[in-house]
Amino acid sequence: MYGAGARRLQDHFDTRRLADALTRHTVHDELTPDDLDLIGRQTTVWISTVDADGWPDVSYKGGDTGFVRAVSPTELRIPMYDGNGMMRTLGNVADTGRVALLFVDPSVPRRLRLHGTARVSTDAGQVAEHAGADAVLIVTPLRIFPNCGRYIHGDGVLSEHVPRPGTEQPVPSWKLYDWVRDALPERDRDRVARARSEP
Repeated sequence: MYGAGARRLQDHFDTRRLADALTRHTVHDELTPDDLDLIGRQTTVWISTVDADGWPDVSYKGGDTGFVRAVSPTELRIPMYDGNGMMRTLGNVADTGRVALLFVDPSVPRRLRLHGTARVSTDAGQVAEHAGADAVLIVTPLRIFPNCGRYIHGDGVLSEHVPRPGTEQPVPSWKLYDWVRDALPERDRDRVARARSEP
C-alpha cells in the first residue's frame, strides 16, 4: 500500500500510525453495498492508467447516472464512448492492465478510490449492453478505500475545510472515530480532543 517515499513522508509528518490505521480499517478488495450505492449514483469517474513506459495518465469519463455498472462485488464495467481517437486509456490498459478509479460524490461529500486490473472488451455482446459504447473496460478491484471528502466543493460553494488566513477549519468527522484517536499525529490531538468534548 505504501512505498518508501510515502513512508518517509509519513514519518516526517507523523502520520505513519494514521496511515496504517486507515489501511486496517478501510481498505478492502470487494465492493461493499455502500460502495455499490455510491458508484450507482454517479455520472462521472476519473480513470488513471499507466502506459508501457511508466507514464501515468488520467481521463475523465461521464455518462448517465449509473453508467459504471457493477456486475458483481469483484467486477465493474465501464462503457467507453466515441472520443478523440487517441485511445490512451484503452491502449494503456491493453499494455499494462493497471487502473485506478476515482469516484467523487459532492452531495455527501465522499470520494471512493479503487486500484485494480483491467482489460478491454470489444465483444459485440458486452458492448451492446451499453448504449453508444465502442468498447467496455472490465475492471477487477484489488484495493478499494474511501477517501476523505472534506475538500470537495459542491454546487458553487467552496468547502468550509479549505484553509484560509485567520480561520480554523472544522475537524473532519472521521478524525473523531475511536479507532483513529491513538493514531492521530501530535498536531491533531488537542483539536480533536476539544471537538470530542463539544456538545
